Order: sequence, then structure tokens, then C-alpha cells
Amino acid sequence: MRYIPERSSVLNSTTLYIFSGLPGCGKTSIAKLLAGRMKAAYLRVDTIEQALRELCSIEIQGEGYRLAYRVASDILHSGVSVVADSCNPILLTRLEWERVALDAGARHVNIEITCSDIQEHRTRVETRSPTVLGLRLPTWQEVQSREYHDWTSPRITIDTSGRSMLECVEELASKIPGGLR
Repeated sequence: MRYIPERSSVLNSTTLYIFSGLPGCGKTSIAKLLAGRMKAAYLRVDTIEQALRELCSIEIQGEGYRLAYRVASDILHSGVSVVADSCNPILLTRLEWERVALDAGARHVNIEITCSDIQEHRTRVETRSPTVLGLRLPTWQEVQSREYHDWTSPRITIDTSGRSMLECVEELASKIPGGLR
């Protein structure tokens, strides 16, 4: 069942920064840096999904995203911007994140993080350690075979290949329409 919160009739000053990208591309590092820089709430779907696995002993499908939408909505309604960190691989999840912002009267910014250097991306995937306790990270083969739809809506794209995460955050900040809020 799709979550449909009450729609706000007033545009507030909050923003939902919707991060997307394959595992290992650098999206979590950039999202955390951006959230800290802006004093925004940081919401990570991996953390929610792992908690659901541990606390409820369930196999996760879309429950983590649906719970994240509700939490993000509450935070936006409280007047705080949200940085939402998830793979966000398909049109449905992208539209649902946008709906969360619309219903809260907030603006949204779609951000896709990529790593165009295949070898660098692979090395990151194969050498990183989990930052969520108990989370099993995907293998390179799983990353390559993951369903990930092409984009059809406007977004900011940041390529992390050969760059520091701080450089990527600076580029992102310069590309956000109206600046950071």
C-alpha cells in the first residue's frame, strides 16, 4: 500500500534533497557531508532496512522506502530540510520521493551520484566496509546487475570519478537552484 500523507497547501522553506545512485559511487559520503553542511536531517534507507531486518525478522522489499517516506514527511513538516540517501533506482521510488516533498509543501532537488570510471567504482565496491552495523554490502556483480532505470526528469548529476568527496559537495552546492536551504 502506498503512503499518501496529508497535502500541505503552503510552500514552506524546507527542501528534500533526493540522492540516487548505485552502491559504491560515493552517494552516502556526499549526502552526509551535505547534511552536515546544511544542518539538515540525514535519512538513510540502508539503516532503516537493516533495522527492519533485525527488529522484525522480515525480508525487505519496499518497506524501507515506505517507512523512509513517512519519516521524511514528518521532518519536513517540522520545518527541517532532509537529505534522503538511497539507491532510488526506479521511476516509482523517484516519483514517491517527489510526492513526499510536494505533500509537505517543500521543494525537492533530485541528485544522481555516478562514478564513470568502472575500475574505480569496482575498487570502491570491493574494498569498502559497511557503516551500518550488520549490513551486507553488495558484491560488484550485484551492483552491475542491479535494476537502475534511466532518468526522465531533471536532476543534478555529480560524477565522483577521480575526485574527493569535498570537491563533489562543492560542485553540488554550486548546482543547486537557489542555493542551499
